[in-house]
Amino acid sequence: MAEQRLPTRDDVLRARETIDGRVHRTPLLSNRTLEARLKCELFQRTGSFKARGALNRISNLTQEEKARGVIAISAGNHAQATAYAAAQEGIDALVVMWQGASEQKIAATQDYGATVDLEATNPAEAFERLGTLIEETNRTLVHPFNCPFVIAGAGTVGLEIEEDAPDVDAVVVPVGGGGLISGIQTAIGHRARVIAVEPETSRALHAAIENGEPTPVTPTSVADGLNAPFAGELALEITRNLERHTVTEDEIEQAFRFLYERAKLACEPAGAAAAAAWLAGKIDAENPVLIVSGGNVASRTAAAILARP
Repeated sequence: MAEQRLPTRDDVLRARETIDGRVHRTPLLSNRTLEARLKCELFQRTGSFKARGALNRISNLTQEEKARGVIAISAGNHAQATAYAAAQEGIDALVVMWQGASEQKIAATQDYGATVDLEATNPAEAFERLGTLIEETNRTLVHPFNCPFVIAGAGTVGLEIEEDAPDVDAVVVPVGGGGLISGIQTAIGHRARVIAVEPETSRALHAAIENGEPTPVTPTSVADGLNAPFAGELALEITRNLERHTVTEDEIEQAFRFLYERAKLACEPAGAAAAAAWLAGKIDAENPVLIVSGGNVASRTAAAILARP
């Protein structure tokens, strides 16, 4: 992939203008028991923050690129976001997913009008399939995280936090491929600590930073929205010096149950990762904001986690 420039705060401000009126300004909720505020991106269009980046990327395509159609790859949230954004612009969309991905997320992506390719059996194979299909179809890639426009769109979450929580001293962010945390760091990293949280069983950003380059991993977390097979080059550059923590599968599930039972938020496991780090006492902050990044959870998965003690 050709080298890409790092996005700037000005890019994030432009992204907000670009997507204005087509995404929700999501609520920032206080929770007295949690002693933290929750940025509720599970209430975003398509059920996660991903709509912001996909809309910004597709809105900035040339007419020739739009005419060729777009292609994306995703476990589900970026798939739905790309399908939604493409439909908004009247563009044909093909999304590469993989066997074993959430049936709910596959169905939702198709409902938004995209064609879904399920030839791959795992995330790594899906990225290989993506390259083949780009060559065959000449479609324009809407990358889930390693794209300046996608990162800038995700950064609009940070602008809303900056305005709604001027006293924030830490923004705790679930991390998969690194697009969301890169956007938030770009938007407001100059005035608040931005903290990365990954599942112990899905450490793409940790691996990239430790090795100094994007490094393939085999993610297995119940937080499927964070199961990126590698972190992006842009995320590595933007976040290499940020505070980072990991959470166990049990900590994610405990946070999932807490958010459901005490905050009344039907999030997905990936959306509970920031709260998991906070509840486990891994974050030192006075006025934190925890990102609840999405709510696209299969009912079977939610029921199984809620049923466990």
